[in-house]
Amino acid sequence: MLTALKVSPLAPKGGFPSLPNINGVTFSTISAGIKYKDRTDLMLASIVPGSTIAGVFTQSATRSASVLDCQKKISVSKNEGKGFAFLVNSGNSNAFTGKNGQNAVDEIIRVTTETLKIPNTHIYTSSTGVIGEPLPTSKITKSIGKLHETLSPNKISDAAQAIMTTDTFPKGATAEVMIEGEKIKISGIAKGSGMIAPDMATMLVYIFSDVKISQKILQKHVSDLSSITFNCITVDGDTSTSDTLLVAATGQSNMVEITSTRSAASKAFKIALKAVMLDLCHQVIRDGEGATKFVEVSVVGAISKKDSHKVAMSIANSPLVKTAIAGEDPNWGRIVMAVGKSGAQADRDKLKIHLGSLLVTENGWVSPHYSEKKAAEYMKNRNIVVTVDLGLGKHSTTVWTCDLTHAYIEINADYRS
Repeated sequence: MLTALKVSPLAPKGGFPSLPNINGVTFSTISAGIKYKDRTDLMLASIVPGSTIAGVFTQSATRSASVLDCQKKISVSKNEGKGFAFLVNSGNSNAFTGKNGQNAVDEIIRVTTETLKIPNTHIYTSSTGVIGEPLPTSKITKSIGKLHETLSPNKISDAAQAIMTTDTFPKGATAEVMIEGEKIKISGIAKGSGMIAPDMATMLVYIFSDVKISQKILQKHVSDLSSITFNCITVDGDTSTSDTLLVAATGQSNMVEITSTRSAASKAFKIALKAVMLDLCHQVIRDGEGATKFVEVSVVGAISKKDSHKVAMSIANSPLVKTAIAGEDPNWGRIVMAVGKSGAQADRDKLKIHLGSLLVTENGWVSPHYSEKKAAEYMKNRNIVVTVDLGLGKHSTTVWTCDLTHAYIEINADYRS
């Protein structure tokens, strides 16, 4: 059994934020004993009729039964005058479990449908935890009635706790925006610490808002924003089988429905939604398994957006770069290596590298102004910024990662024991 982990030194100093209740959403949690003892591991979010749901999911070829089920529903699930539900368990990912995986999802949804009296196409399940072990379905189904009975609008912090696995702190974020004189609220929670290198989605993330918006526009915003938030983070370069991001808009505010991406209301909401998504994905990195450094990698001057992303992720995923950062060693040669191996176009003599504000390389070699002493001092900071200017074009990408420490090995060596 994985023992409780010490809270990450990069955790938000103020702890879990105060998230406003979202009209039309209620939460409940329970300790179902799926894997962990003496902690909640099952969460239900009940969402009012008339809501719209959007989502993005892992593109892993071995994605879980829950992900496959959610993917089928996201484009066909319509407002039928019935509510929606998100049901999430931790401790078991229900991935790579053969037909048993889909049978488990079907049974959980059947019981949830009967209990909540909503269509099965309105129920989205997620599972996170160990891969390849059968989901203890009965532990979940026998808990659904109790979850339904204890729903409350002010339990989102409990929900954030229930979906954790190796996380050392629950993750939440919020934003408010004035639209047509109405204060629109957004509250979101996330889990994620290891196996983090999202591909079209993220670990597990659930965001709720009282905004009134069409499903088509909400889906467009979520997909667009995922590419510049959750798809720009990495802890270890490993994409999960269970990555899921769901957004529910209850439409409970007194505003005209957003039906166009071009409207001022749509643009304002998208900015606020981006703030929540960016906050949550940064918290995931700050809780990276064993992390002691939060690292921003910014690549500018690329000939294409694809190239800038390639270089940024090559640096962010390099074990040599990440271990140097863990050891507070300004080993910029490893950054040069990561640029070169990325597959993107680069020119030695145009390449510039900065650590923070310190110019490290220029004109094909180390800068004559570079100070190893100042660079070593800079590397002692908790937050590290690496900037690479390829000097070839106008495209840029920023990604976020963490260092790689001995603790990462210890956590993952003990994960199934």
